[in-house]
Amino acid sequence: MVSNTEAPLLTDEPLPQDIDSRSVLHNTGTVISVRGSVVDVVFDRQLPPIRSLLKTGAEKQILIEVFSQLDQQRVRCIALTPTQGLSRGMVVEDSGGPLQSPVGKGILSRMFDVFGNATDRQPAPTDIQWRSVHNVPPPLSQRATKTEVFETGIKVIDVLMPLERGGKAGLFGGAGVGKTVLLTEMIHNMVGQHAGVSIFCGIGERCREGEELYREMKAAGVLDNMVMVFGQMNEPPGARFRVGHAALTMAEYFRDDEHRDVLLLIDNIFRFIQAGMEVSGLMGQMPARLGYQPTMGTELSQLEERIANTGSGAITSIQAVYVPADDFTDPAAVHTFSHLSASIVLSRKRASEGLYPAIDPLQSSSKMATPGVIGKRHYDLAQQIRSTLAHYAELKDIIAMLGMEQLSPEDHKVVGRARRLERFLTQPFFTTEQFTSMSGKLVSLEDALEGCERILRDEFKDYPEKALYMIGSIDEARKDVEPVATEEGNDVSSTDDT
Repeated sequence: MVSNTEAPLLTDEPLPQDIDSRSVLHNTGTVISVRGSVVDVVFDRQLPPIRSLLKTGAEKQILIEVFSQLDQQRVRCIALTPTQGLSRGMVVEDSGGPLQSPVGKGILSRMFDVFGNATDRQPAPTDIQWRSVHNVPPPLSQRATKTEVFETGIKVIDVLMPLERGGKAGLFGGAGVGKTVLLTEMIHNMVGQHAGVSIFCGIGERCREGEELYREMKAAGVLDNMVMVFGQMNEPPGARFRVGHAALTMAEYFRDDEHRDVLLLIDNIFRFIQAGMEVSGLMGQMPARLGYQPTMGTELSQLEERIANTGSGAITSIQAVYVPADDFTDPAAVHTFSHLSASIVLSRKRASEGLYPAIDPLQSSSKMATPGVIGKRHYDLAQQIRSTLAHYAELKDIIAMLGMEQLSPEDHKVVGRARRLERFLTQPFFTTEQFTSMSGKLVSLEDALEGCERILRDEFKDYPEKALYMIGSIDEARKDVEPVATEEGNDVSSTDDT
């Protein structure tokens, strides 16, 4: 039975008399307080270091991690598993080290929880090693400085906010705007053409999403080079807080030992921050702004800085970031922005207009979008697209109040180009075929750039906007749609007369 008795940080309760007899063979202790996920343990022989993994419960099934040392004999721990059945006086065993994660070729095509247990109903993997989930980032002397673009096959990302090989990209958006769908599509597109290993880390994920992803990747035939690690949202905050570190340990093995490139996909980094906030609150730490933990910046940096390029390989990370109430000034979003080389912002307004993927091209950005990295042609074209879309955004208020008739002939052309660009940058996804009945499209960077160039040259001004909606390359717009030059010409001429 769990005891909810409140205990002060430094309690003066007498220690159990039978500790000595229990601590003869191993470094064992005794539970003296249980408050939900917070467990206080007393040791009389040797105090375990911080981050040590302890085992307790009837069959040693309850795992707890040392969070702080209260005095010379007492430690305060956070539970990584539910504490039902735990009571005062139970024996606690020190495992002798921190939480560990399995690494090796045997983990490929498998699904694990934060403790390294296989959750895909298959036998436990063989040919594996166990390594601590707490590692330090590679030193600056070992980091690679080569800059290279990482193509995704998604037009709007490759053209306007190219990703960096070995960089960190964030998918920012509120609830229901398509972060997980976009992340899943990137997995589908990149695992097929990506020679390395893909690791999917679900932090606070729904079990439904994990099962669907496993089934889809297996059906697509790309599971052989994938590893999935999940910390479900119903698990204690301690487990959700450590699942990202477990996935990074696996990624570091493939980078450093196997010398392979790794694609690390995290859904959702906000749940990592949220789990840390829960742990901090349980431990009685004073909250910072908006209730976040005072150590949020440090905890996020310890995770993000391990994602790095070295001479032996690269870890490319794409992270979904939930934005509470669509507020991009929220501390969780602000702290995450600083670690990223590319920020992909999803817009609820564009999603409501049916422009999928619902990426806002004016709010999204990439540090790779410079002439020295992507080339002058690509850079100039991206700037021209942004300028056209920004001008259209400024004209929307005039159009809403006075109508298209009050625009100048040049503004009329800008609106036509911008609306066609918006529709051309939409794309049917492979992962949504069952819902939309449209075949997914994988578009090369060259095809995407060519299509945008031709739209900006007004080659498609006589085609209806819907001809460019949800297509792959620009040539698909000509297949089933006839130009409507006469109708468009009448509209323009009437505008000119006005």
